[in-house]
Amino acid sequence: MRLLVRNALSGDPQIQIVGEARDALEARDTIKELNPDVVTLDIEMPNMNGLDFLEKIMRLRPTPVIMVSTLTSRGATATIRALELGAFDCVCKPSDADPNSLTRLPELVRAAAQSPLKRRIGEARAPQTAAPVAKAANAYRPDSRSVIAIGSSTGGVEALIAVMSQMPANCPPIVITQHMPQTFTKSFAERLDRLSQPTVSEACDGDVLEQGRVYLAPGGTHHLEVVSGGTRPRCRLRAGDTVSGHRPSVDVLFHSVAKIAGPRAVGVILTGMGRDGAEGLLAMRKAGARTVGQDAASCIVYGMPKVAFELGAVEKQLPLSGIANELISLTRSTHQEKTHGVSEEYARIDRR
Repeated sequence: MRLLVRNALSGDPQIQIVGEARDALEARDTIKELNPDVVTLDIEMPNMNGLDFLEKIMRLRPTPVIMVSTLTSRGATATIRALELGAFDCVCKPSDADPNSLTRLPELVRAAAQSPLKRRIGEARAPQTAAPVAKAANAYRPDSRSVIAIGSSTGGVEALIAVMSQMPANCPPIVITQHMPQTFTKSFAERLDRLSQPTVSEACDGDVLEQGRVYLAPGGTHHLEVVSGGTRPRCRLRAGDTVSGHRPSVDVLFHSVAKIAGPRAVGVILTGMGRDGAEGLLAMRKAGARTVGQDAASCIVYGMPKVAFELGAVEKQLPLSGIANELISLTRSTHQEKTHGVSEEYARIDRR
């Protein structure tokens, strides 16, 4: 694996490999001696597992760390925990299903080296098992026609946990596209579900959008869209080529929500590399949706939110800590809803 990682990185003229280590004990001394800008770390190592070593790095010598993980359920659960502890991002070990998984490693290393480490020395992230609810959620009654769409990438695990752990149990339906390998999204949805009051699950084709439910796009093979169907909008998983370099794509999700929900939608773009989601968020804003972007200071990577802001897609930029309260405020019901029915309202927006 060290040879594969070395080969993946050595062709990039901006990256210098300053050292290698066989296990955590050797890595500890090597990091002290060489003070690298970025560390790649395997979860499965002799003498000390990668999670324990990562916790020590983040507590004693905060450094951007990219995890190298297996594409297994066990590996996915460990990787989600690593991202919570402060890992910058993860790549999968090459496999028959994805023999070229390390091709994105140089891009991640460059981004990690340039990104300020958003961690406090002496603190390893360990989310509480009981999720607190934001102050704005007091006496909260949502507009039953609202829908929230969120897009994120690098740094998104921590960001989504921060937002979702503050959302009330009766929040409007929330659809999320987070760039993540296929095997990882199920473990992440389960983790989010344990830390949030709303019910979180991987989206399935045909799922009806319901109050108090959060739908996470499965990684890898399909795009997540929101489409009309019966009395409520539904999730649709659509096969297709990558869009904006990704599948699932945030742009695909946002464009579908702009069409089906228009001014009843709220779009949020969180930390991440690249520009996926920026055009879709602009479409949402043009359709009358309220739009929010994570600010530069609280982003692990101020890429996707920056492009969206520069395009004029972001109505308001906020620190991560303020996004849940803003979502609650924007979706709070302020008047008695008309009796014409939810399905007619969505149909009217869709026809426009």
